[in-house]
Amino acid sequence: MTAPEHDRTGPGPHPAELASPGDPDSAGSRRRRSRAVVGAVLLAVPLLVALVGPVLAGDPADRGRPFTGDGPLGTDFVGRDVWGQLLLGGRSVVGVAVAATALAYLVGVPLGLWAATTRRRWLDELLMRPLDLLLAIPSLLLLILLSATAPRGPATLVVIVAVIGLPEVARISRAAALPFAHGPGMEALRLYRESWWRRAVGHVGRGVRRVLLADAGVRVIGALYLVATASFLGIGVAPDAADWAVMVDRNRAGLALQPWAVVAPATLLIALAIGLNLLTDTLSVRKGPLLTHSVEKGPLLTTDRRLDADRNRAADRSHAADRSHATDRRLDADRSHAAEHGATAERGPTAERGSTGERGGRGDAEAGR
Repeated sequence: MTAPEHDRTGPGPHPAELASPGDPDSAGSRRRRSRAVVGAVLLAVPLLVALVGPVLAGDPADRGRPFTGDGPLGTDFVGRDVWGQLLLGGRSVVGVAVAATALAYLVGVPLGLWAATTRRRWLDELLMRPLDLLLAIPSLLLLILLSATAPRGPATLVVIVAVIGLPEVARISRAAALPFAHGPGMEALRLYRESWWRRAVGHVGRGVRRVLLADAGVRVIGALYLVATASFLGIGVAPDAADWAVMVDRNRAGLALQPWAVVAPATLLIALAIGLNLLTDTLSVRKGPLLTHSVEKGPLLTTDRRLDADRNRAADRSHAADRSHATDRRLDADRSHAAEHGATAERGPTAERGSTGERGGRGDAEAGR
């Protein structure tokens, strides 16, 4: 006796449709979730240290505190507590890198979208050629040149790092937006006389958001590299400031005697870069509400809904025309078949009488012989 077959009309899925443990899609999804968890953990540790560390470390300018021993990580080469310097050192690195990346995207993405969506060739050249000139200069050389001509400070470093990252952000935004800016959807939006903001941000911006999200992790890592390099070279912050990169530079001569003064800040910098890269890479390929929620409910979709309705009506008319043509062809075939059948029926008795008379004539001729 066989088991009853599962009812496919029920609310649950069919057992054959459930993903097997060896399904490549489910395995890939598990790997992406694992990478996202690892990236989130690696990113959370240095971010927590950078955000909460200054509160736990107290006021670094307070020089009248009583002696508390060496601390959990010992002291640096001048006798300062490594743990306290570690808690204070992430604020400048993380804050400057994130602020510089945000400023580069705030300026570079509109420039790239403007260059991609314009119909004026000279405007595209005018926007992109100066950025190409900046892109041709090595970033480290540009960092040194700009730092030498500007006053020292965190705000200056934010502007310098943003200027260095601006050409790459603009070029990537333009390259990703070109297929959407010259497609039929953009032409339809122009016919509807939609504003540039709705065309560039509502239509083109939605198409390039995954590319920009994946690139954001790389840009923040590049900004971290530039900020750490500037601090390492002494052109970003003060030489005696509490900064992770400055700690690495200041204590690398005594690495064999006191490794924690170098290993601890370097580990936090590496964890910050790797965690951010893993997390943004996972989110850029994920298909779900995280990337599409704002797209599905935005006011910019009124034109897209109208275009979809027009396409649906055109498709319905095309299907109706196809069905009408098919019906006409069937009717023509039926009429042709009926006409052929009627002609055959009319020729049938005449042909039979002719063949009978012919057979009778041949019989009379044979009898006369």
